[in-house]
Amino acid sequence: MTGNTWLGLAIIFEVIATSLLKASDGFSKLFPSAFVVLGYGLAFYCLSHSLRTIEVGIAYAIWCGAGIVLITAIGWVAFGQRLDGWSLTAIGLILAGTIMLNLRGVAT
Repeated sequence: MTGNTWLGLAIIFEVIATSLLKASDGFSKLFPSAFVVLGYGLAFYCLSHSLRTIEVGIAYAIWCGAGIVLITAIGWVAFGQRLDGWSLTAIGLILAGTIMLNLRGVAT
């Protein structure tokens, strides 16, 4: 698999794990908690593989940026999170930066 594929998988697993944090209720519920730990473990495993071909700073920036945007969208849709104009602007800038990094070409 390519570095970008590994990075994409890392983002997916991280977003799933973070989304389940709320359901884990402070790690008091077994199954959501187990999936949180598994998801983060898989996320870091995939991220480590992506670093074979992607610079660590670029990979981490894309991972964080995409995660923030996706988690915010999930929070809005699944948990009724409200976003004001300031928040939407800030998240839009994160999204723009993530897109710019991807357009640059992340492979070394």
